[in-house]
Amino acid sequence: RPESANGQGLRSGAGDIGSRVIAARNKIHAESFGGNEMQLSKRKKQIIGILLLILAVFSLINASWLAPTPVGKPKLMAHRGVYHLYDKTGVGRDDCTAIRIKPPEHDIFENTVRSMQIAVGKGADMVEVDIAPTKDGAMVLFHDWTLDCRTDGEGETRDKTLAELKALDVGYGYSADGGKTYPLRGKGIGQMPTLQEGLAALPKTPILFNFKSNDADEADELAAIIKASGRDSAKLGDGFYGAQAPVDRIRKLMPGTWAFSKDEAKACTKAYVATGWTGIVPGACKGTALFIPLNYQWTMWGWPNRLISRMESVGAKVIVFGPYDKDNANGGLTEPQQLGDIPESFNGYVWVEDISAVGPALRR
Repeated sequence: RPESANGQGLRSGAGDIGSRVIAARNKIHAESFGGNEMQLSKRKKQIIGILLLILAVFSLINASWLAPTPVGKPKLMAHRGVYHLYDKTGVGRDDCTAIRIKPPEHDIFENTVRSMQIAVGKGADMVEVDIAPTKDGAMVLFHDWTLDCRTDGEGETRDKTLAELKALDVGYGYSADGGKTYPLRGKGIGQMPTLQEGLAALPKTPILFNFKSNDADEADELAAIIKASGRDSAKLGDGFYGAQAPVDRIRKLMPGTWAFSKDEAKACTKAYVATGWTGIVPGACKGTALFIPLNYQWTMWGWPNRLISRMESVGAKVIVFGPYDKDNANGGLTEPQQLGDIPESFNGYVWVEDISAVGPALRR
């Protein structure tokens, strides 16, 4: 019937229009979503491209192989000269280390004339010593603040006269079995040297002088004795380090020499690790030192050639140490095979604890 036909026709038309509307909406949505995906994909590619470009630029800035090859060879720095190594596990700042030595293989005592000269004979390019003023205005080479641990004396080193210190046995307190036996007693009598004796022992070898206190007056005493000896520390390549006050003072008294405080070296090292990737040398590094533990060389931007070039541009020296261990006292190299972990092009300083073992290995 026409009515039925019209009804059927009307319902059919409404459904057809609805379908077209839905289809059109879906098409618009699909085109819109697809466009966003395309735009998003382009943005991702652009961001990735920019990041890769930045990475490439900074990789080139820090590329060691693009830097000039350093001139010279590594210089071994003998800590305390030749001395008795000890177990550093759990050692505190004020702990007695003489009673923790390994079984002695020699009777050479740190900071003595014999120790300094033998260190050079073993291959040291520089010898580190510790200075201490005496009660009567002299200056000696001795590590400890007090005499009780290492010698047969008592009290602070600075409270004794030169004659009193010269009479001591610097090998009195050494033990490899926790104090049961003292095999080196009697073998170090009279061996604590004056600063003058230390200078005379190494007239042509650079010395690194360690200030053990924060007293700037000690720099005046040290500089006066060095100058009176006729030694040209700047020309020879001597160095000075320790607390800030004496380091600042020695810079004024002996311009042109290398001097740094431990805080300055730490500041330089931390700043370079944090910002060295930019190619800009931190101001904290100017004229000081950068410390590099063997097991953290990978943190140093542009290592080795680019870093060396950067440090040389600001008058800073690079010192490689033994592996860093936060739980134990750290120091220098103790085994000859550790030299193999240092790049062949390195021309800075290597802090050495056992120069008798490490020195000959480098010569070979």
